[in-house]
Amino acid sequence: MKVLVIGGGAREHALCRSLSLDSDVTALYCAPGNAGIAEVAELHPVDILDGDAVARLATDLGADLVVVGPEAPLVAGVADAVRAAAIPCFGPSGEAARLEGSKAFAKDVMASAGVPTARSYVCTNPAEIDAALDAFGAPYVVKDDGLAAGKGVVVTEDIEAARAHAVACDRVVVEEFLDGPEVSLFAITDGTTVLPLRPAQDFKRALDGDEGPNTGGMGAYSPLPWADPKLVDEVVESVLQPTVDELRRRGTPFSGLLYAGLAITSRGVRVIEFNARFGDPETQVVLARLKTPLAAVLLAAANGTLDELPPLNWRDDAAVTVVIASHNYPGTPRTGDPIEGLEDVAAQDAPDAYVLHAGTRRDGDAIVSAGGRVLSVTATGKDLAAARERAYAAVARIRLDGAQFRTDIARKAAEA
Repeated sequence: MKVLVIGGGAREHALCRSLSLDSDVTALYCAPGNAGIAEVAELHPVDILDGDAVARLATDLGADLVVVGPEAPLVAGVADAVRAAAIPCFGPSGEAARLEGSKAFAKDVMASAGVPTARSYVCTNPAEIDAALDAFGAPYVVKDDGLAAGKGVVVTEDIEAARAHAVACDRVVVEEFLDGPEVSLFAITDGTTVLPLRPAQDFKRALDGDEGPNTGGMGAYSPLPWADPKLVDEVVESVLQPTVDELRRRGTPFSGLLYAGLAITSRGVRVIEFNARFGDPETQVVLARLKTPLAAVLLAAANGTLDELPPLNWRDDAAVTVVIASHNYPGTPRTGDPIEGLEDVAAQDAPDAYVLHAGTRRDGDAIVSAGGRVLSVTATGKDLAAARERAYAAVARIRLDGAQFRTDIARKAAEA
């Protein structure tokens, strides 16, 4: 099977790594990729928002499956263009991807499907914003209605900061604050069958102790030893399956990866948000634990035959990933700094720890930073403590001027 992965972040590196280990994959391509992905896949330039260009590339390569990684091309309808070229594609249609592309649309789907979520108001002017903020009180939760690369959400006790963020957006969702720990649960679906993966927890804030601004994610771990063993079944029954059924009822079936961001509140499970693709950095730890070869699962979702697959097999090992970000992330990150020590990780820590590239590029013989989140260091171990120790040992071997990373990823769960 020839597989083309669209994207160039750590999520796509994790996907490419898993696919490169799959004996069913005879050729692996990535567009545009990054310096790390180049080690496991053949890279090709493409405008990932141009569906026709992606479809032409897939046709020229003779791809048997296209996997669209990032949210922006999904919302732009790239998967539709690939399917129109008669090539199986893992990723929802542009219409179904509105589940991530519009918070208001997602709220409407959840209301119709009876999915538990936070109470909310959709606001389009300052008067509506003020009324919504007053109705809920602090902590204030304000979400840009559209895509914002994981940084469109403000949670704050400061009403002026909340209002400033809201007013700066064309349309916002203001909602009640949800207490309790957060969980990410992915499910692969063909629009009818829902196949859940293993839950993970990520760390959105930039600094230790969940301080600092929101980011796209600074690390993650799996499994969750503190979670109810029935959590996955409960979420499939009350959240994932009803959402998939509702979208199919509306004539916009969702085929691809449905990601539920959840809060385990005192009143039960509540949906914080939906994403329409593999999440970063949770993908890194979830795929590290998956034993079942990935390509056949993604192809079955694309072809509508998930119900014919045997159950997924999982490793008992735990997995931890730590994100190394560039100077000033999540503000305007500094780029172009050389990255050293990657060979040391490969030589001394593999296969129990490895580096997945996010914002990198090759500059001559050097690999340099090219974005905010630069690397994801992922490690496995017999338990979270062992995986965490290996991950941070590998992080210590990497040298990037001005690098920042959290030192508390999975600490509480490992010590519990």
